[in-house]
Amino acid sequence: MEQQSNYRHEMKYSIPYAEYLAMRKRLRAVMKEDPHTNGDGRYRIRSIYFDNCDDKALREKVDGVAKREKFRIRYYNDDFTFITLEKKMKIDNLCKKVDARITEEECRKILAGDLSFMKTHESGLVRELYAKMRYQALRPRVLVSYTREPYIFRAGNVRVTFDSEIRTSLFHREFLTKQVSDISATDTPQDIILEVKYDAFLPEIIRDLIQVNGIRQQAFSKYGACRRFG
Repeated sequence: MEQQSNYRHEMKYSIPYAEYLAMRKRLRAVMKEDPHTNGDGRYRIRSIYFDNCDDKALREKVDGVAKREKFRIRYYNDDFTFITLEKKMKIDNLCKKVDARITEEECRKILAGDLSFMKTHESGLVRELYAKMRYQALRPRVLVSYTREPYIFRAGNVRVTFDSEIRTSLFHREFLTKQVSDISATDTPQDIILEVKYDAFLPEIIRDLIQVNGIRQQAFSKYGACRRFG
């Protein structure tokens, strides 16, 4: 079934590992762990991002285009029984996501360029990707992998995540495999990407807990970082 969220606020920060340890301790006192995590409170995310031959999605990110979108296929902990096709839309610091479940077989067909089934798919998102693969030449371009540690807070529908071990592999036919050959996508692999998402407001208690002297909000893009190599 296709799911669509409302636009939400999104803030990103790059923080050193020592600050991550201190902030995590503070957040754990008031926030809950995401129930979908493993026993260690984390999970592995792999996303296959799409772009065209002109690198439209990448150039719009680099140029700071206010309104933009990206398509990706995402799965967790190398579990191919739960795969989603997602379209992420951004307007400045607001983001929105539409997603739809696809099967492993469907995913492999998309990666292989076998698109005929998409034209009449029950999901409007799959049909939209089909049209853009046909007429805008969207293609799988890069695999982005990272470990996520998420926390949630009911008031304001707040989600705070720490992302680490960001790694990349350029597109090849074996994307959907548990043995991924990839490399680090960041110059300082020990740093952590802090992301804060919320609806209409960010509760003051959470705002205070994530305040760090000298740390500024930035427009970090995992996709952009992972496209440095091609």
